[in-house]
Amino acid sequence: MAPKKPPIAAVPDSAAHPHAHLFQVRHPEWAAQATIYEVNLRNYTLEGTFRAFEAHLPRLAAMGISIVWLMPIHPIGEVERKGSLGSQYAVRDYFGVNPEFGTLDDLRHLVQTAHDLGLRVLLDWVANHTSWDNPLVTEHPDWYQHDAQGNLVPPVADWTDVVAFDYTHPELRRYMTDALLYWVREADIDGYRCDVAGLVPTDFWDEARVELDAAKPLFMLAEWDELYPSGGLSWEEFNGDTKLLEKAFNMSFGLRLHYLLDHIAEGKQPLQAIDEYLAAERAKYPPSVYLMHFISNHDVNSWDGTEYERLGPLALPFAVLTVLLPGMPLLYSGQEAALDRRLAFFDKDTIDWQDFPLQDFYTRLLQLKLRHPALHNGDTASHFQRLPSSDDLYGFWRHKEGQAVLCVINRAATPQMLPLPTEVAGTWTDIFNDTTLTLAASEGLLVPGHGWRVIQKS
Repeated sequence: MAPKKPPIAAVPDSAAHPHAHLFQVRHPEWAAQATIYEVNLRNYTLEGTFRAFEAHLPRLAAMGISIVWLMPIHPIGEVERKGSLGSQYAVRDYFGVNPEFGTLDDLRHLVQTAHDLGLRVLLDWVANHTSWDNPLVTEHPDWYQHDAQGNLVPPVADWTDVVAFDYTHPELRRYMTDALLYWVREADIDGYRCDVAGLVPTDFWDEARVELDAAKPLFMLAEWDELYPSGGLSWEEFNGDTKLLEKAFNMSFGLRLHYLLDHIAEGKQPLQAIDEYLAAERAKYPPSVYLMHFISNHDVNSWDGTEYERLGPLALPFAVLTVLLPGMPLLYSGQEAALDRRLAFFDKDTIDWQDFPLQDFYTRLLQLKLRHPALHNGDTASHFQRLPSSDDLYGFWRHKEGQAVLCVINRAATPQMLPLPTEVAGTWTDIFNDTTLTLAASEGLLVPGHGWRVIQKS
């Protein structure tokens, strides 16, 4: 049975949502306008250090970035290591700093510099597993999962460089909570991105969040998506829970939308399938819940391919969507450089920045996100309305208290005309060329082939 078409009307407020009472996490005020940026520290600069990356912070702040997410900064395991440098997700010491990156004082300096620029810093946290040579393996072997023969096991078969924890042990939970608190107290970080958060018991995260917030109110991001069951794109029979976002996490990954955009680019799904996604999201979550949207991150780039491999000529139009649809946008290291190669995951592979050819593109989008009241994350008073579109056009406008942003993308290689409803009549400004245009209901908006239009009401 085909899913019902979503309403074109405004998004309902959180109070009207049948499950609104479940979601107890309160977002910090600054997060309402935030965009998050993932830093692949190893490959960001030739030096691959905290200090070398720190020089980029003013540029990122000027782009409109609010949150900097550092991939894991801990020493990396050597036993069963993959590649020459190993996976940053094979943690050997939760209380240590990878000497490749610098020292604890270097990290502190980076965090303070970020704070001075109005940026927040998240550390990537791997609570589900460790490297084989983490001292906990020999000091507390009972904290780990074992097979029927008593052997340590990885959490996923081909993650052969790590072994999985067993969270039935209260002592492990105490240790991990203390480790999380350490970096808040010692480096003044602002939160965590938690690796494969759904593989760790939710009640651990719930309990840890209480202690963390007592030390400092944090922003917590879960690498998980409860709208994305078993890697599939069908949701008619899915009845997953929402527990990660109820008490522990401010935001989770929008994996479902990410893979849907890939399928649209491949011709496996129509553009209008985005409506079905948005309807499923709204049925599950009140609009106050944050989901993170993206076309690339470290896993996607290294294992699935660059946005240009996967999305072809739709890479930039879909980037526009991930910034302007409801949700928090993510930018990955190198996207503003039009990075067109897969970065090595286990070896040094420095990004070629090429004078940042897409920095202006992203700056215009992210600064619009930062300043415009209709684009705030989780705002139940902001309205999202679809525009009458076609098989090749996908358009919407978001408006609040007389201020509005209109967005439309074109999947076709040839220019297309978007018919305009009466409600959008008025004077607008194109954010990409700064021109003023007057729209009338009897007119249309021309969208270039494989292109986009983003205009704000003046």
